[in-house]
Amino acid sequence: MTKILVTGADGFIGSHLVETLVRAGHDVRAFVLYNSFNSLGWLDDSPADIRGHFEVFAGDVRDPYGVKTAMRGCDAVLHLAALIAIPYSYHSPDSYVDTNIKGTLNIVQAARELGVSRVIHTSTSEVYGTARFVPITEEHPLQGQSPYSATKIGADQIALSFHAAFGTPVAVIRPFNTYGPRQSTRAVIPTIITQIAAGERRIKLGALTPTRDFSFVADTVAGFIAALGSDAVVGTVTNLGSGFEISVGDTVKLIAEVMGVDIEIESDAARLRPQRSEVERLFASNAKAAQLMGWKPAYGGLNGFRRGLAETIAWFTQPENLGRYKAGQYTI
Repeated sequence: MTKILVTGADGFIGSHLVETLVRAGHDVRAFVLYNSFNSLGWLDDSPADIRGHFEVFAGDVRDPYGVKTAMRGCDAVLHLAALIAIPYSYHSPDSYVDTNIKGTLNIVQAARELGVSRVIHTSTSEVYGTARFVPITEEHPLQGQSPYSATKIGADQIALSFHAAFGTPVAVIRPFNTYGPRQSTRAVIPTIITQIAAGERRIKLGALTPTRDFSFVADTVAGFIAALGSDAVVGTVTNLGSGFEISVGDTVKLIAEVMGVDIEIESDAARLRPQRSEVERLFASNAKAAQLMGWKPAYGGLNGFRRGLAETIAWFTQPENLGRYKAGQYTI
């Protein structure tokens, strides 16, 4: 791949992906959301060996002209740009349709017109809804239990339709609950860590019984890069998950154990999803990823989860990083 466009490059996973690609010697164009502060999001904090070694395009995936301009000269596209916060999708669903569905349409349409050789579209485990069977394979039924997940189902189908209708070389990668340094406190693991790191011992949380398959960000990034090099994933959906299931309640206990503190949990009604919208169980099968692109999680199982948490905690507890977050405040 001579040049790779990464959309959502200013975000949590996108910034890690850009840095990893640059270190591997790839020519990267980072598509960041335009803003008047000239902020590159998390890429502003890139290490010295990364800064100045990637190209930046500021735009908006909702704009087809800007998307096509950004994609010119690129051989491959890693499409991560999306609105992802579930609670925000409850009261602003229209913005999710525009960004997630129309934004994806703009990506695959430009890729088709420009003859891009590979498009990796980012899905989410939320499209499965509460598991009907586990481990969840790629054949599991899709269930839109939130406006967010519904728009991601739509975006996935738009991407796959371009492969079916026009032969556009699209692959859909479906990560399960990625966590790690730089993640927003809209997600449960940073919410727990930042409250504890800020000195709180009574931790405010939503539902504790749902289970999740947490994947460390380095594993998710490795999956995207493996997909770039695999022709077998084109036209298909491939899960990226650790193959390990743990409840939110047990995750809290494990984080407190790693951080060496005793805590109490306080239920916060504002953090609870509507009952039928809550996804109660997610647990991935990653067999297809191993078969098609030789990907296996380096942070799999309980021991891998503990290692990933330790690295995440080490990052969040650095004062300059913790200071970026509003610990204790609910982030939608």
